[in-house]
Amino acid sequence: MCGIVGYVGKRQAYPILIKGLHRLEYRGYDSAGLALVNREGVLNVFKSKGKVADLEHFVESKDLDGTIGIAHTRWATHGEPNDINAHPHYSDSGNIALIHNGIIENYRVLKEALIENGYTFKSDTDTEVLVNLIEYIRTSNNCTLLEAVQQALKQVIGAYAIAVVEKGNQDQIIAA
Repeated sequence: MCGIVGYVGKRQAYPILIKGLHRLEYRGYDSAGLALVNREGVLNVFKSKGKVADLEHFVESKDLDGTIGIAHTRWATHGEPNDINAHPHYSDSGNIALIHNGIIENYRVLKEALIENGYTFKSDTDTEVLVNLIEYIRTSNNCTLLEAVQQALKQVIGAYAIAVVEKGNQDQIIAA
């Protein structure tokens, strides 16, 4: 079972997100990660296989600035437990990050269509397919992130909860 935490506000997001992840540890998981958008709009993703404490150790010397972020604990359903399959996942361009709980049943068909449109994939997850579908729609239709998420979810078959952040957008998390 996965856990999702998000924060938008005036305080630094990292301590709030980590505290939230610790509170979700009882649910069981195999990896943890987080995405932060800093004051300059830079999107940073940090993730690792293992416990939340392993993630904390991994980010000790990283730039954790940001007043918006999403965090996730993952219990693998698609793809083995490792750093690459841990959430959040970036879009191909690195402009969008997404965390996801659930299963996208038609991810293979969506992935094939995205590959035909030039997208590449690093992980074995259905989540990476969804973040790239959102980016494809956002770019192709020149629409807002919210509109792209709404359109993408109309194409998805499955059960899910998601949270999405975007480079350059320091005050919005899209959740569904």
